[in-house]
Amino acid sequence: MAELGLNEHHQTEVVSYMRFARSKRALRLKTVNSCFQELKESRLVDETFTMDEVSEMLDGLQVVVHSEVESELINTAHTNVLLLRQLFSQAEKWYLKLQTDISELENRALLEQVAEFEKAEFTSSNMKGNPETHKPRLAPLNEGGSLELLNKEIARLLEENEKLRARLRTIESQATSALDEKSKLEKALKDVQKIQGDQKANFKAQEINELEKTVLALKTEFEKSLHDSNVNKKCLEENLVSSKHDLLRVQEQLSLAEKELDRKFQQTAAYRNMKDMLTKKNDQIKELRKKLSKYEPEN
Repeated sequence: MAELGLNEHHQTEVVSYMRFARSKRALRLKTVNSCFQELKESRLVDETFTMDEVSEMLDGLQVVVHSEVESELINTAHTNVLLLRQLFSQAEKWYLKLQTDISELENRALLEQVAEFEKAEFTSSNMKGNPETHKPRLAPLNEGGSLELLNKEIARLLEENEKLRARLRTIESQATSALDEKSKLEKALKDVQKIQGDQKANFKAQEINELEKTVLALKTEFEKSLHDSNVNKKCLEENLVSSKHDLLRVQEQLSLAEKELDRKFQQTAAYRNMKDMLTKKNDQIKELRKKLSKYEPEN
């Protein structure tokens, strides 16, 4: 017997739906046949018909057949929707989400497989008789099969929950180890910072001592330079005073020497002669001026 790749229960459900579809299809075919039979009995009573009469009869038959076929197609589509609704509703009670592939509905290979399955199934069914009285139904949720499925789902969830708990314990252990490692690193960092702080303090103290020594040396040198400068200044002042005294003494001696020289020069004969000559010359100049004044015209 041809198979559809389903388990026995689902394959039985498919056979049940196909039986329902076959009965609906047979009923619609009977309706279409009755349309043709009615046309034969009601209109085909004369031996000859005109073209217009034949065309009118065919148009009327087309309308009736079109209506019947359209009604059957619409009813089939709605029936399929109701079937899908049953399946989806049952799946939603188990929190499942089913998916359909519309493109597979036109797969010729699958359609031929279904046709072979239908042919084989209903050929054997006709040989065995009508099994309508043994038609199975979808198992209710409170029956054994559903309860077993529920128990399996609960067991799966419990197992998954246990795995999550184990993973959580592992993560907590890793987190604890990480926190311990972090504490150790923080302590080590503080120790290093403390050592660096002590080293910096020692370095600063040493640097301050060196600066103090340098400042003290500069201060000592400055004081020595200042003392030497004061000593030199005092010596210079003393030398200046002594030089001033020497200068005054020399100036005084020079003045006395000039006076003595002048006195001695005045006592010489040449000085006296020169003085007499200058006196005579002055007298002569005065006399000449008087004479000249007599000859000058009066203004």
